[in-house]
Amino acid sequence: MTLDVRHLRLVAAVVDTGSVTAAARVLHLSQPALSHQLRDVEERLGTELFQREGRRMVLTGPGQRVLEAARKVMAEVEAAEADVARLAHTSQGILRLATECYTAYHWLPSVLRRFSTRHPQVEVRIAVEATRRPVEALLAGTLDLGIVSAPTRHRRLAHAPLFEDELVAVMAPEHPLASRGILQAADFAREHVLLYSIPLTESTLFQQVLTPAGVSPARVSHVELTEALVELTKAGLGIAVLARWAVAPELSRGTLVAVRVTRKGLRRHWHAVWPRAVRPTPHLTSFVELLAKAGPPGR
Repeated sequence: MTLDVRHLRLVAAVVDTGSVTAAARVLHLSQPALSHQLRDVEERLGTELFQREGRRMVLTGPGQRVLEAARKVMAEVEAAEADVARLAHTSQGILRLATECYTAYHWLPSVLRRFSTRHPQVEVRIAVEATRRPVEALLAGTLDLGIVSAPTRHRRLAHAPLFEDELVAVMAPEHPLASRGILQAADFAREHVLLYSIPLTESTLFQQVLTPAGVSPARVSHVELTEALVELTKAGLGIAVLARWAVAPELSRGTLVAVRVTRKGLRRHWHAVWPRAVRPTPHLTSFVELLAKAGPPGR
C-alpha cells in the first residue's frame, strides 16, 4: 500500500489547521520533517495533493480524495484506540484534564474532591503542560477533557456549556481610573495593559472591546502568571483585565479596585470539550456535570 495512517493524518492536519507550520505543531513534528513527509507521499502517488498559494495550502482534486479517505479511516482508528484504552483502564479509570488558564487550577480542587468521592477508582491526571492549548492536546489524543472559555467549532470535538464569569479591569486604588463606574474602549488608549502571555487575537479584551473599536493601548506587556499580574497591578505599574473571582481576596482587602468593562460587562462562557470520536465514559460525564453544578468560581 502506498498510503498509510501517517500520511492520512498529515493531510487531514494540514487541511484542519490551514498551514504546514500549524499542522507540524499539532503532529509534534518539525516543519521540515512534515514538509519532507508531504513531498514523499506526493512522489509515491505521482501527483500533488496541495497547491501552494503563498502561505495557504489548497487541496487539489487528488488531495480531496485522499482527505475523504483520511476522514473515514482516522475516525475508525480513533474510535478503536478509544475503545481499547477504555477497555484497558476499565478497572481503575484515567481522566486526563487541562484548562486554558493557569488560574482555573485554583478552583478545580473543590470539584476534584467531590469527584473522587463519587469515583474513587478513577485517577485524574492534570496535564499542566497542555495548559493554554487544551484543544491542540485533545486533537493530538493526549488529553481526555479540556476546559475552555469559548465553545470550539472543530468537527472532531464535542462540547458542553459549564458557566460564565466576568472579566473586570483591575488596578491600584490610587489609579486615575479607579473611581470610574465603567470603562469603555477609549479609556484603555493611554494605559499600560498587563495581559496573560497569549496572542492579542486570543485576548477577550481585544476580541470583544478594543479591536472592534479600533483602540490600541499605549503599551501592552505579557505576563504568564496571575500572581505576577496582581502584584504588578498593586504596584501601580499598569492595569490588568482578570476574572473578578481571581482577585476577590485583594478586592475585599482594598489592595485592588475592579471596574466593569463596558455597560454589558466583559463575560467569558466556559465549556467542557472532549473528542467527538470517543463515547464519553461515565466518569467523564460525571466530571462535566460536577463542573457545571459548581458554577462560577467563588459563587
